[in-house]
Order: sequence, then structure tokens, then C-alpha cells
Amino acid sequence: MGHPGIDDVEVYLRSLYGEGVKLLDFSPLLGEGVEGVEELKAFGYGIPYKVVFVVEGEKREAVLSTMRLEGGFGHDFRSDRAQNLILAYDTWNRLPRHAKVYDLGAFTKDGKLISLGDVEEFFLLREMVEGEEYYKDLDRIYETGELTDLDRRRAEALSEYLVEIHRVKVEDRPELYIRKIRDTVGHGECIFGLSDSYPRGVEFLREGELEEIEKKCVEHRWRLRDKTHRLTQVHGDYHPWNVLFRENTDFLLLDRSRGEFGEPADDLAAMAINYIFYSIRKYGRLEGGFQELFHIFMDHYLSGTGDKEILEALPLFFTFRCLVIASPIWYPNLTLETRRKIFNFIHNILDEERFNPDKVNDYLEMKP
Repeated sequence: MGHPGIDDVEVYLRSLYGEGVKLLDFSPLLGEGVEGVEELKAFGYGIPYKVVFVVEGEKREAVLSTMRLEGGFGHDFRSDRAQNLILAYDTWNRLPRHAKVYDLGAFTKDGKLISLGDVEEFFLLREMVEGEEYYKDLDRIYETGELTDLDRRRAEALSEYLVEIHRVKVEDRPELYIRKIRDTVGHGECIFGLSDSYPRGVEFLREGELEEIEKKCVEHRWRLRDKTHRLTQVHGDYHPWNVLFRENTDFLLLDRSRGEFGEPADDLAAMAINYIFYSIRKYGRLEGGFQELFHIFMDHYLSGTGDKEILEALPLFFTFRCLVIASPIWYPNLTLETRRKIFNFIHNILDEERFNPDKVNDYLEMKP
């Protein structure tokens, strides 16, 4: 694929907004080591670009992004990458507080940008939103060991948001729930794909341990498969890097993923596992401020929804998230003790039919 130039970007914007568009800035947002806007090859590696332009005297800011081209995690084919971006275009604008997407476009083989036609790869032009990622709050708590009242209120606000969006139920699409459970086990981005991504011979895993975990996950899939009444509006990747707080408890979301509807435990586990993760890195167990935030988040959700059945779904979805945080690819600098505790947690929750929020520290210990 050819790489777009500055003029190509301006031509594309004029196709959307008219001939009066003037491009002011086109520069990488996350491109460490990318030297200036001329190094547009960065597009092929998934680096998002900030786009600043003027339309009829109004200055606008947007983000131009595509997907990484390397294989794995279910992104092996052009059709896989297209599916992800088309799904984002179809669903982001329907979720409250989510960053808006303005257009679904494509790169032609010679590097031109079009709204669709001679397609090579897809990209999104989405709203530029301001805010601080929630993980920075967790980093501060990790460093200081101190919890503020705002930290408590933000954890409750994050939980309340899930209470609100999970009220939207879907009763006439049971196949979507079945697919969600199946994909959580078998999709390249989820449990089986993550398992395949682990290097062979890592010292924190026993021989055959990932295979054992996969078998347990299949058992949980069949326990959940027919609970199609649980199909719910979801975000799908509700973790601290996708939450931007603006002021007090006001936040916006990024990167809704893997479908508009699914199992609500997916969202609950995606956020809750991070309170556990930060705590075991600092203390070796769930305690202190992270323990308090975990229970604020979980308790508010359970009381707000009355959904006790979600505890039966959490072992599978916590396992998905644990395989991310324990991965030497995604988190290369963890201690062996931290990785081992995460795998203890996986085995212990999968060995139970229901997750018990009061037993987290028991789950982190290796069974005799």
C-alpha cells in the first residue's frame, strides 16, 4: 500500500466538507520515534494522527487512525481489520458518552484517502476528546498508597455507568449472546488467541497449563451458552485506558469493541480486574485503597442491578482479562510472583461455578 501525503489528507477532507477546507496540522499522536509528518509509513503500524483543519472559518480537531497490519489476535486478514472498523463505525455513536466517529474511510493502493471505493485498508476519523485516562489515577494510588474521596466517587460513577447501559436488554437476538460466549473462548482477540500468544517455555507456567485452562473455559462456555436472556448493551473493552475523566466524575469513553451487545460480565470484569492487578503488584494481595475501590465498584453494580446471575459469568470473563494482564507480551516487566498469582486466580475461579467478590485473596493463593 502507498502512504498518504499531506495533500492527500486535505483532498480527503474536502471530499467530506467542501472545497473551502484548509488543513492546519497532521501529526502523529502516539508515534514514539516517528520524525515529523513526512514519516507517514507510520500509518501502516496503527499510529493515530491528529488532524487540525478549518471549515468555513471554524477550527476542528479529529483523529485519523487505522489498525495494525501484523497478524495474530484475529486480525490476520484485511477482512478482519475491515470488520473491526466497520463495527466501530456502526456502533460508537449509539453509546452514551462515547467519542463520536465522523466517517469510515479507506486507503487506495496508491495511498489516496476515500470515503469508500477502491479499498485497501480502513481507517476511522473520530472525535478528538480531552481528558485524563483513568489508569493515571490508579498509577497515583499505586505510588502514594492514598485514596481520595474523588477516587471513591469515580469508582462508583464507573459502576453506575454500567448499571445504566446494562439496562438495555435484547430479547430477539439469542444468537448474539451465544456468539459472545463462543467468541470469548475461541476468538483470536480472546482466550484462545491470548493463550496462543504466550511464548513456549515461560517459567511461570507449568507444562500443559494453558491447555488445562482452555478446557475449563470450554466447560464454562457450556454453562453460560443458553443464558440468552442476559443479552445486554455493552461497551466491550471497558478498562482504565479507555476511560477519559474530564472533571470530577465526568468521563468519556474510547474504543468500544467486539460488538454492540453481549454479556454484562464482560464490562464488569474488564474494569474490576485492574483494581486486583494494581493491588497484587503493590501488596501481593487485594488490600488497601485498591481493595476499597474494588468493593465500591462491585457492590454498587450488584446492588444497582440486582443481577446475582452475573457472578456465574464472571469466571470466564475474568479469565479473559487475566490472560491479558499476565501476558509477557502485553506486560513484559511483571515479577514471576505477580504472574503466578494471576494464574492461581484463573484456576481457582474457574474451579467454582460462581465468583465470590469476598474471596479474591483466597483465589490468589495456589491450591495445595
